[in-house]
Amino acid sequence: MKRYPRDMVGYGKTPPQANWPNDARIAVQIVLNYEEGGENNILHDDPASEAFLSEIVGAAPWPGQRHWNMESIYEYGARAGFWRLHRMMFDLPITVYGVATALARAPEQVAAMITSGWEIASHGLKWIEYKDTTEDAERADMQEAIRLHTEVVGTPPRGWYTGRCSDNTVRLAAETGQFSYVADSYADDLPYWMEFGDQDQLIVPYTLDANDMRFATPQGFNSGDQFLTFLKDSFDVLYAEGGRMMSIGLHCRLMGRPGRAAALQKFLDYAKSHDGVWFATREEIANHWAQTHPNVRFERPSQMSRDRFVEVYGGIFEHSAWIAERAHRLELGPMHDTATGLHNAMCRMFRSAGDERRLGVLNAHPDLAGKLAAAKRLTKESTSEQASAGLDALTDAERDDFTDLNRRYVEKFGFPFIIAVRDHTKASIQQAFKRRIDNDRDTEFSEACRQVERIAEFRLRDALPAPSE
Repeated sequence: MKRYPRDMVGYGKTPPQANWPNDARIAVQIVLNYEEGGENNILHDDPASEAFLSEIVGAAPWPGQRHWNMESIYEYGARAGFWRLHRMMFDLPITVYGVATALARAPEQVAAMITSGWEIASHGLKWIEYKDTTEDAERADMQEAIRLHTEVVGTPPRGWYTGRCSDNTVRLAAETGQFSYVADSYADDLPYWMEFGDQDQLIVPYTLDANDMRFATPQGFNSGDQFLTFLKDSFDVLYAEGGRMMSIGLHCRLMGRPGRAAALQKFLDYAKSHDGVWFATREEIANHWAQTHPNVRFERPSQMSRDRFVEVYGGIFEHSAWIAERAHRLELGPMHDTATGLHNAMCRMFRSAGDERRLGVLNAHPDLAGKLAAAKRLTKESTSEQASAGLDALTDAERDDFTDLNRRYVEKFGFPFIIAVRDHTKASIQQAFKRRIDNDRDTEFSEACRQVERIAEFRLRDALPAPSE
C-alpha cells in the first residue's frame, strides 16, 4: 500500500477562526533562543567546535579543538545580549527555547526568566545536529533534556523544539506525552494537530523567516532596518487577514547586539500601537487552541485497508466499486483524507478507464424518477438525491414527461440521463433534460461523465470533513 505521509493541504483555503482572547486580530509570539553554553564544544564532549549561527558566516567546525572566537561570540549572548533583551522585554510574555545544558550553565539568566514569568520550553539537551542520530540515542537525549531541565528550572518543560531535528523528532516528542505543543515545524500560520498512534500532539509552528538567524546566513538581513521592515510587513499581512499567529525568533548572541536590538524595540513599539494584538507565550497559544479547537479524530481514507476502503467508498460512483479498488492503490496521503482530495483520486481512476468501462458506470445509474424510484429500489444515495429536487413527488403529468424523456434519451445515447440533482431544482432538471437531448453522442457522453463526477463529489462531501473542520 503506497502512502505519502506529508500533509500538503492543511487547513485549505479557509483556515479556522482562531478566536484569540479578547477578540484579538493577531497573536504575536516571541521566542528567545537560549543556546549559549549548549553549543558544540570539545568542553561539552563534542568532537568539534560550533559552526552554526554566529557572526562568522560560513564557519567550519574545528575537530578536536576549541574555537576561541566562536566561543566568545556565544559568550556575548549570555553575558550581554541576554540582559539587553531581558531589559527590553521583561514585561512581555516570552517563550524561551532553552537548551538544557545551556540553562544549567546560566543560573542568573534562568532566575531572571522565572522572575519575568517567561515560559521556558525545552530546546533539547545540547544545541547539536540530530539528522544522523539513531532513534534510541535521540530518545535518550530527549529524556535527559527533560530531566535536566526540570532539575534546573524547577518545573518540567511543556513545549519542545529541537531545531536541528531528525525525521523522528516530532514523533519521539509526541510519544513522551509530556508536551502541550511541539514547535519543530514551519508549515503554517496557525497551530495544528498531528496523530501518532493514540497520541494527539498539537504543533505550534515556528519560523525561520521572521528570525534573526538570517543575520548570520548568506543573503540574509544586513541591517536592523531590513529586519524591522520584514517584521512590520509580516505583521501587517497577518493583522489584515485576522486570526493568525506571528512567530518571531531571536537569539541572545544575534539580536542582543546593540545595532540589532534597536530594530526589535521599534517593532515592539509598532505592534503595541495597534489594537487587538495578543502577545502570548507558545504555551498560552497551545492551551487556547487545544480548548478552542480540540483534535477530532475520524476514519482516514488514506489509512484504511483495501477492504474497508471499498466498503466505505465503493458506492460513491454508482454500483462501481472497481473505482474505489483502483483508487486505493494510488499514492494516497493526508491530502486525500478530505472530500476534495479523495474525489480527485477517484476521478483519476474513472477518467483513466476506457470508454466501455465508463459507459458501464453511466448505465449503473437509474433513470430519473423512473421505475426503480417508483418501486423504491434506488440506492440510499440516489433516493436522497432525487428527493432533494422533489423528484419523489411528481404529478402524473410530470411523471409522464420524465418517462418520455428518459425513453427518448436512452434510445438516442444508449445510457440514462444523468445530472447532479443537488445543483438543480425540478424545473431546471427538466430544462437541462430537454436541452441536452439535442446534443451529439460524444458531447453528451462527456457531459454525463462530468455529472457522474459531480454526484460523487457531493457524496464525498457528506462522508468526509472539509480541511478546516
